Amino acid sequence: MNSLQPLRTLEAGVLAVAYHESGPAGGPPVFLMHGFPYDIHAYAGVVPALVEAGCRVIVPYLRGHGATRFLHEATQRSGEQAALGADLLALMDALAIPRAVLAGYDWGGRACCVVAAVWPQRCAGLVSYNSYNIFDHARALEPDTPENERRLWYQYYFHSERGREGLRRNRRGLARLLWQTWSPSWRFDDATFERTAAAFDNPDFVDVVVHSYRHRYNLVPGDPAYAAIERQLAKQPPITVPAITFDGADDGVRPPSPASAHARLFTAAREHHLVPGAGHNLPQEKPAVFAQAVLQLVRA
Repeated sequence: MNSLQPLRTLEAGVLAVAYHESGPAGGPPVFLMHGFPYDIHAYAGVVPALVEAGCRVIVPYLRGHGATRFLHEATQRSGEQAALGADLLALMDALAIPRAVLAGYDWGGRACCVVAAVWPQRCAGLVSYNSYNIFDHARALEPDTPENERRLWYQYYFHSERGREGLRRNRRGLARLLWQTWSPSWRFDDATFERTAAAFDNPDFVDVVVHSYRHRYNLVPGDPAYAAIERQLAKQPPITVPAITFDGADDGVRPPSPASAHARLFTAAREHHLVPGAGHNLPQEKPAVFAQAVLQLVRA
């Protein structure tokens, strides 16, 4: 079982970001961004292939996860999409990386999409699971189909104080349930889950998660520091860089959609693929597929 150790720590924006870095310092840079409720080990099977190809690979813990910490107690523990994108940009700045291939899924994919849409000059190419992964706040309270609403039960759970307390008390049990239901064909073992579950012991995990799922439904205000970015995202800006997008055929939370559903939001070359036998955690379930997509953009 591959482990992404050792970790480095770097002050970037409002965070002391814990991240794994490997590969040659002069290689083409790639950022791999994990989702919720996951951690950097989602990419344990992806990193070796990229390093072997000569890439400089950076895999950070998101805010509220693992060893990443806020620098100041007064900073709002926001989980909004603008904050995630700003964190990625700040890390690129701190590492003096002007441009990189950005790849991710779930929260991490959203961070990549935000940077690609708002700061396209910083993105050499985008790998995004679930395609255009920028939340549309203007449509937040539009109901979905009953089946899709059922899939989102955990988001509505976090809207209540019962949900906050449930996450605080049962973060491992809840995360494991989400892994099982979101990736029903993935047979992960206890050791794989526990290696990641340690990331949920971060002292800000509950606050960041709860804020994320309340803010996206306009139930709580965002951090004023990201208001300008949120205004840009409200316009649903297109992705203007080369992109490879995926859906998993077995995804239990975000059912697959055809490429045409997001076509207007990608104005450069884009490939879209449906991956058989894959659920929501694509890089960990199908690492070779994910790595090949990253390398395709690196070599473009």
